[in-house]
Amino acid sequence: MTWARADIILAVPSPLLPETSPGRGPIGVFDSGVGGLAVLRALREALPGAERIYVADSAHAPYGEREAEFIQARSEHIARFLLARGAGALLIACNTATVVAANALRRWCPVPVVAMEPAIKPAAARTRSGRIAVLATRQTVASGNVARLVAAHGARCTIELIACPGLVECVERGEVSASSTRGLVETYLRPALERGADCVVLGCTHYSFLRPLIEDLAGAQVQVLDPAPAVVTELLRRIGAAAEADSQPLGGERFYTSAPQETAAPLISMLWGKKVAVESL
Repeated sequence: MTWARADIILAVPSPLLPETSPGRGPIGVFDSGVGGLAVLRALREALPGAERIYVADSAHAPYGEREAEFIQARSEHIARFLLARGAGALLIACNTATVVAANALRRWCPVPVVAMEPAIKPAAARTRSGRIAVLATRQTVASGNVARLVAAHGARCTIELIACPGLVECVERGEVSASSTRGLVETYLRPALERGADCVVLGCTHYSFLRPLIEDLAGAQVQVLDPAPAVVTELLRRIGAAAEADSQPLGGERFYTSAPQETAAPLISMLWGKKVAVESL
């Protein structure tokens, strides 16, 4: 489907920006769906005293199958939604939104914007066989950001970019350990493993919830790299909060979704590990 930008803007009216204090206030985290919950968990562990607001745009997942203009418009709308709720920093917990929208958001957002980056650099440093498999969405695989990472770090190794349509949908349905999901992962990953890949990069935050399945398929000799801890470390560096991580009282989370609450709330609760209240975006 082709989306006209005028249609997108009419569909997602943006609130006016309030006055904001960079680095102060809640940390706004968003993803195309529930995949960014893995990043939110890493943020909670690193900075338990922060207030955290999470937006799952599950009604429009997967972003990896959408046109760039649509992703840009959704990202802008969600960023304004988070800023209207006092967010002092934004964390784009979505690789596809990162490659499409991060630079544009940074041009106008009055607070720090930190975004995902596939762990290609550390994989290039760790590989012993010289072969790396990167699992990602079509948009991420085709992006200039990933091409630059491959050019910068792929001189001494072979980096195989593998688009994995369908995996995001498996996670959005909560089918993180289903035999059908395992079969789909194996279809994408097995050829790279047979060619000798010994590092697997999770290039989509949804795939963090498939990590146990991926590790089981790949075997103990293969390293699986998830960039969530690194992006949280970068966020703490940007907002200067690392020294306060252990000294604040426990913060909390607010969850929002664009999907129907009756389906989104049970899924978010399952992946988060406890029952949570979920509000409509």
